[in-house]
Amino acid sequence: MAARGPLLYERIIDYLLDEVRRGALTPGDRVPSEMELAERFEVSRITSKKALEILQQAGVVHRVRGKGSFVAAELPDLDSLALSPVRAAAEGERVPGTIAMIYPDASEAYGLELLCAVEERCAERGITLVIKRTRGSQEEEEKAIESMVDAGLAEGLIVFPVHGEYYNAGLLRTILDGFPLVLVDRYLAGIQVCAVHTDNVAAARALTERLLDQGHRHIAFASPPPENTSSIEERLEGFRAAFTGRGLSLDFVHQLTDLSSTLPGAFTPDNVRADVERIRAFQAREPEVTAFVVCEYNLARVMGRAISGTEPRPLIACFDSPLDPVAGPGFLHVRQGQREMGRQAVDLLLAQMRGEPVPPRSIVPFSIVDPETS
Repeated sequence: MAARGPLLYERIIDYLLDEVRRGALTPGDRVPSEMELAERFEVSRITSKKALEILQQAGVVHRVRGKGSFVAAELPDLDSLALSPVRAAAEGERVPGTIAMIYPDASEAYGLELLCAVEERCAERGITLVIKRTRGSQEEEEKAIESMVDAGLAEGLIVFPVHGEYYNAGLLRTILDGFPLVLVDRYLAGIQVCAVHTDNVAAARALTERLLDQGHRHIAFASPPPENTSSIEERLEGFRAAFTGRGLSLDFVHQLTDLSSTLPGAFTPDNVRADVERIRAFQAREPEVTAFVVCEYNLARVMGRAISGTEPRPLIACFDSPLDPVAGPGFLHVRQGQREMGRQAVDLLLAQMRGEPVPPRSIVPFSIVDPETS
């Protein structure tokens, strides 16, 4: 087995020890702060903090609350200094006490498997998991993040971001501060942060191609407004790519992207009725549509109610649908790899907390499920 290279926090330790050995830092001198080291080595603050904690345990530095870290007045023999037991405890034997998962909601159709997988992985690793449900509110999401980070209640976060027109300021601050964090289900465009999600472009394209293979040509995409929600934006992109990939005119493409009843906090009888009327008005304008690709399961249910009296009835396909033997067959749908998503999220978060580099985006597999043949 090839020898591993130094971990990120080991590079910081070696740098500071070299500074002391060559006299650039002498007893009593202030050591660069966690933030300064994080910026110099382009790592998170938790990584630079870990390096300073190891040097403190070894007697090389002492830390004064509110003032910083300083080279110890009496140094150990740096040439015979053995940091390996301390390093081993930091990188392997010690596991974080608590991590938090912040998510909008969960159902049998989507989210419950993901949540269970995160809990099971944490149990395997001996980690306490705190769960904070935001009910789709960006304000509640921001409060949850601040309570976990500022109060020191969690050493890392797994966040399922809420649907919204703008990025949560608290989430952005946490990312920029280098706090260990993994996003699940979606990512933030233009923001460098670790995320685990489905390839929504490929999934929506595959689902639409299944409808094209069945002979449908006039197909509509249905969703809430897609702006600034990466999963919906990409599903719309994949939907359109299915047509261009087959050399079909985009004249066959239809969009109904102003539905709102399934947005967080909006699933009320009045809002459902309003969406039903929007769908029926769309059908009256576009009677040639024979199939719908719907961005998620609950909206597919609303769609089903809206078209219940239509003959011939358009086919509905969607993302995620529970296979309920009591209720009967569900929709033709994309089944996302929720369990793999949850397991990877925990593993990637722990890697960050050990100071190891992690990929900015990790893609989990999906499958197309036809309830008529399952």
